[in-house]
Formats: sequence, C-alpha cells, structure tokens
Amino acid sequence: MARIEGLRIKNFKVLREVALGRLSSRHNRPPLTEVTVVIGHNGTGKSALFDAFGFLADCLKLGVEDACDARGRGGFSSIRSKGQGGPIEFEIHYRESAKSRPITYELSIDVDAGGRPYVLRERLRQRRKGQSNGRPFSFLILNRGRGVAWTGDLDGVKLCEADESLDLPQLLEKIRTEAGEVGETEQVELDDIRRLGIVTLGALRQHPRIAQLRRFIEGWYLSCFTPDAARSRPLAGPQRRLNARGDNLANVVQFMSREHGESFKRVIERTAEKIPGIDQISTEKTQDGRLLLKFYGKGFKEPLCANQVSDGTLKLFAYMLLIEDPDPPLFFCIENPESGLYHKLFLPLMYEFRDHLCRPQDGSQMFFTTHQPYFLDAVDPEEVWMLEKDDDGLSSARWIGEDPLVCALVEQELPLGGLWYSDYLDKKSPVAP
Repeated sequence: MARIEGLRIKNFKVLREVALGRLSSRHNRPPLTEVTVVIGHNGTGKSALFDAFGFLADCLKLGVEDACDARGRGGFSSIRSKGQGGPIEFEIHYRESAKSRPITYELSIDVDAGGRPYVLRERLRQRRKGQSNGRPFSFLILNRGRGVAWTGDLDGVKLCEADESLDLPQLLEKIRTEAGEVGETEQVELDDIRRLGIVTLGALRQHPRIAQLRRFIEGWYLSCFTPDAARSRPLAGPQRRLNARGDNLANVVQFMSREHGESFKRVIERTAEKIPGIDQISTEKTQDGRLLLKFYGKGFKEPLCANQVSDGTLKLFAYMLLIEDPDPPLFFCIENPESGLYHKLFLPLMYEFRDHLCRPQDGSQMFFTTHQPYFLDAVDPEEVWMLEKDDDGLSSARWIGEDPLVCALVEQELPLGGLWYSDYLDKKSPVAP
C-alpha cells in the first residue's frame, strides 16, 4: 500500500521551506509514520499544509492555473510566500508498498511573462534494484513541458543522474548512451504547459510508475468537515464516500444502508456508544427529490432532522462512516477533527482511526492538524510535527520526536497533550544538542 515517507514544500503560503520525514536528500531521516499530527499556534500554517495537499490534487485534476484560483486561493501571487521569489515547489517521497523502492516526485510551478502559472519542472526519480547509495535515476524529466521519459526496465541498467543543464537532444543522447540497450527512452513534448505531465503520461500503459503516482494522488481524501454543510438536503442518489465538506452526508448514508448494511449497523452502534440516545439513522426522500437525514433517539416520538442535532453528533457520525468505509482511501488528511466534539471523545476517536484504518502493512496513512492538547494524548512524540513562525513571519517545521526532553517525559507517562499545554513543545528542549 502506498505511503508518503517524506514531504517538502517551498514558497507555498506561509510555508517558506517545510520538510517532513524522509526525502531523497535526507535519506537518513526516519520516514513519516502511519499517523502524523501537525500542531502549532494560530497562523503558523496548519491550514496551509492541509491546503498544500488539496492544491496538488487540484493541479492534477484542473491544471496549475485553475488550481491557483480554485477554493478561494486568489491566484499564484496570493499563494506564493510573501516576499519570496522563485517557483512554488513540492517534493513527495513515497513507496508503492513496504518492499518497493521509494519514488520521489518533484514539481515546480512558476509564472510566465504574462503572469500566468505554468509547470516549470517535473521529475520522477527511483533507485534501481540493489542500488543502496548514489543518486536515484530520473525516469521522467520535464522542463517547461519538454523532456524525456523512461519506458523500460531499470533493473539491468547502469544508472546515473542525468545532467539537467544539457539541452534536450544532449540529455536524450546521454541517457541512451549510459543505459545501453536495456529499456527505452522517449522524447516528450506537451502541448499544454499548464497541465501536469503525470496526467498525460500516467494514462499510457508504457508508464506504469507514472500511472501509479497519478492514481495515488487522485485517491487522496481531504476532509474539512463542516456541520452546516452536512445539514443541507442534497438531491437523492447514493454516493460511496463523503466529500471534503460533508454536504453529501445523506447520500453516503443512503449508499451504506443499501450496499453495506452490516457496516452501517456498526456505524450506528459506534455512534451510540459515544453519544448515548441514538437508536437509528436513516434517510427519507422528499417530494422534490432531495434527501432528509433523520436521527431516531430515545425520549423522542418523532425523529430529529440534521438541523436539530448538534455539530458534534454530525461530525462524530461522519467520522464513523469514514472508519467503516469498505474500501478506504490510502491517504487521509483531516483538518481540526476535534472541532465541536466533547473533549473526552478525542482519545476513543483517535483509537478508532488507528485500529480500523492505520494498520502498518495494509492500512491507510493519516494526517491530522489540530489545536487540541487532548488529541495529542493518543499519539507518540514520533508522530507529531510542530509548525513555528520564524523571524521573517514565515513558518518552518520541527519534529517533536527528536526532542530528548519531551520523549523522556512521555516515557515517564506524562501525557503529550499536557506537555503541549504546559509549553514544553513550544520551544526546543534546553538539553537538546
């Protein structure tokens, strides 16, 4: 199952230069864990980090120009870090499975002379089988939509790093010469430099690794659940998964109750365990073809509609639906899961996510952003990253798992959330090297 081992973001909103986990240039660093929790003060970039995943997914779906304008981002000039020049850059270091070799995807986005965003550079790199050191081989290089892509097997090739200072014919000849007769390279020239090359090439059978990356990003699930959106009455029609805001909650209930009755029964049971009084949840189709979400509770003769139940009830119910998804996404990113929930629900909710989704071998990988110290009591220091403002007003990331004082205190069974509340996480340990 694909997992992100490391992530680098440069010049995106308040995130000037943020690196999390293991990258090709930081291969000695520990990889990101199955659960990653990002914390920080207001304005340090937690929402920006969440939106970075959404921006990448939008680039894949819409192209970079439309992605810069989508979701109220306001265009390239608004999302590039204030006072910074140069392109916006992303790097994702991931594995398709526990035994596969890691792949690094690099993307740079800049603006042309007319101020329109375009794809400046894309690159995909991977070491060949048995290669334990040295630079990974670039099996896709695109500069301004022109470059080369490898279509053959890398395992028998004496690999080297292609020099990007060469022009395209020289680069192609260099790769062919050093690769010998094993595999093939093809010259690539895209007709739209505002679309990602992995979109076009990922649709071709001769580029399976590019196709895998495209499917992986397309499958990301991003949640900024909004109870008011979930109270809407959507048009009837089953939908298998909640969207980002949750305004199709009734559609997902319709799907789960129809297609996965036993799983839906467990959803209701888990919700009732945490919010007593809920006996049944169902939908009703209105005369105008919309869905009404109904909650049946003890002490009430008539069901409660979604606009009559609390924000926390709707949010908890939505998360139980995510947990019982028969085919969950490989990657979840959830912003502020604690909002609207009773604080004693944070630990059991986190345990539910971990037990049912974040299994080490075949489960999903989850990112959370949170303001709530209680939420940290269910995780370890190795799973926590803290965003902090630097002197120039932009943010960087610090891994709590390498703070010796915090780790020692947690080993003595002090709760991590309590340490954050007491400001032990807000600055580097005085005994840190």
